[in-house]
Amino acid sequence: MSRGNRPLSPHLQVYRPQLTSVLSILFRIMGVATSVGSIVLIWWLAAAASGVEYFELVQSFLGSWFGRLLLFGWTFALVFHLCNGIRHLFWDAGKGLELETAYASGKAVIVFTVIITLGLWGLAYVVGGA
Repeated sequence: MSRGNRPLSPHLQVYRPQLTSVLSILFRIMGVATSVGSIVLIWWLAAAASGVEYFELVQSFLGSWFGRLLLFGWTFALVFHLCNGIRHLFWDAGKGLELETAYASGKAVIVFTVIITLGLWGLAYVVGGA
């Protein structure tokens, strides 16, 4: 059997990214981002247990524009991971595996992630008065 000029294995540059593959990669990235955000949560809790001065330092960092950007990103990652995880639970049950349904559920994950993330932050600003 002659291999000719064919590549040994398919390369990512050969394929056009599809919604399902992009969401799959983002699911893994958001899982890592959620873990990193959990470390920040532990840092905040440790600061609260350490005393007022250290807690105020951490609180001022997280309350800055950069800290809030990090917290917003963590919220987005957490909500995306939750929504896509629910989608995967349906797939594990054998539901929604048809191509059209997989694309529709992928779009729903994106829409619900944006709505829930913005809703949580809006609620936090209304209730917290930030």
